[in-house]
Amino acid sequence: MNNRIGFSLTVFAALIFMGLGALPSFANPERWKRAGWEQTDFTKTIIDFSEIQQGGPPKDGIPAIDKPEFTPLSDAKNIGPKEPVITLSIGDEARAYPLRVLIWHEIVNDRFGDIPVTVTFCPLCNSSIVFDRRVGDRILDFGTTGMLRNSDLVMYDRQTQSWWQQFTGEAIVGTLLKTRLTMIPSRIESFENFKNRFPQGKILIPNNTSMRNYGATPYAGYDTMPRPFMFTGELPTDIEPMARVVVFETSGKRYAVAMKLLNDRKKVKVSNVTLSWSAGQNSALDSRQISEGRDIGNVVVQAENADGPRDIVYDVTFAFVVKAFYPDVKIQQN
Repeated sequence: MNNRIGFSLTVFAALIFMGLGALPSFANPERWKRAGWEQTDFTKTIIDFSEIQQGGPPKDGIPAIDKPEFTPLSDAKNIGPKEPVITLSIGDEARAYPLRVLIWHEIVNDRFGDIPVTVTFCPLCNSSIVFDRRVGDRILDFGTTGMLRNSDLVMYDRQTQSWWQQFTGEAIVGTLLKTRLTMIPSRIESFENFKNRFPQGKILIPNNTSMRNYGATPYAGYDTMPRPFMFTGELPTDIEPMARVVVFETSGKRYAVAMKLLNDRKKVKVSNVTLSWSAGQNSALDSRQISEGRDIGNVVVQAENADGPRDIVYDVTFAFVVKAFYPDVKIQQN
């Protein structure tokens, strides 16, 4: 099976609990250069290279989708109504990117008219984020490095070979060091919800249906494990590491709300932002078939402005990810 895990999560979990920890990082820029990173400027970095883990596949071993193909929703026959999709609406265009596809590719380089976007999904962090691919007068194309940091996907751009942290959208190594990509508001919701909102929308389909076992997840059982895969950092002590958390920013301040709280209350207001929860979305990291995954619910995150509520950038990730990247952010649990 060609996926990041390479062997059963159950076996790996057993190794962890036996005290063997995560796989060695082999953090060596000279070695990386011999593995296809000759153009990456490793003298420019804001991280300690020991934080980088080799995820398994090599550079582009998890292939990004560079020429995405879409079909009308009425022609989408293989996807379950509650399966999760990353959804994006810009202008008159609305598109859904199913996790049944993204879980095998992690990155889609797409375009909405004049706006080039990158749609990303990191399974190990359950992180779904859409970026504007424009940096100055450049349009960047992104691929997978095969590396992880804090269990999160490390992307690279093909123009400068800089490395980027998917969860933050920041260049952490290379020529574009410290540059931040602009995040675009999107949703992670059920296919059924998207179809109700945008009946004339389109859905991403695999370029080659036989390339992967689309509809199945190689990460079955991951989100009910007691701790994350390939993570060596400090875990939170006041909440389960694998608890889902909604992260967002408003008025220059970052917030995190536990999904359990949102599930219990159905609506939570933080500052000028309202978070709403409704049932009806499968976990992509639970059952082998995504359409059979347990119900984790849909989240909508909107801020009030003069024109009424509007979607803002948010992410549904795991508590350990918040602890790793935003250690000063307290997760609201009550």
